[in-house]
Amino acid sequence: MSTCHLDLGCGEKARNPYGRDTLYGLDVAENVGGALVDVYSMANLAVEKIPFEDNFFDSVSAYDFLEHVPRAIFIPGQNTMRFSFVEVMNEIWRVSKNNGLFYASTPYYPCQEVFVDPTHVNYITKNSHLYFTRPFSFAKIYGFVGCFDVVRVKEYRPRYEYEPNHFTFRQKLKKIQDTLKKRSTHMLWELRAIK
Repeated sequence: MSTCHLDLGCGEKARNPYGRDTLYGLDVAENVGGALVDVYSMANLAVEKIPFEDNFFDSVSAYDFLEHVPRAIFIPGQNTMRFSFVEVMNEIWRVSKNNGLFYASTPYYPCQEVFVDPTHVNYITKNSHLYFTRPFSFAKIYGFVGCFDVVRVKEYRPRYEYEPNHFTFRQKLKKIQDTLKKRSTHMLWELRAIK
């Protein structure tokens, strides 16, 4: 049976961390996706849904993407608020198969990487995942309808390339030094969709 992976905000370097058979890329810009993408689509997830059917993907990734999704947008004329970040998490859950994996890497507060890029509008903390995972799912009060379990959540510094990866001994040693010296800049979420 063929497996498929969706990389959100793929840019020109779409990633397939679980090595699925088919790689789908999604970005806000036209004509990106790179040579590795089998299927490319365009959507602005701050205001649009992921353009795929329910329960379609074995895994979804978001490398340096979540920090670009606004937490809330005021809709003029309707006098309503859209909780865009919550809606994106709903969409990730919707398009994921049961037990589908979500892999996200994003700069986290209080690291300066959160604030350096002027397009960062969503600040992730050590505990932001609790809004979308059992047993808490705090985001339900904002319209979150999905359900994720934590596979792992950790602070790290994306040296060399993003995880999961196979490192040389020297690279492993540098990563250990980063951990000991508290040089973490990113938060890694690996969550499992529960249907």
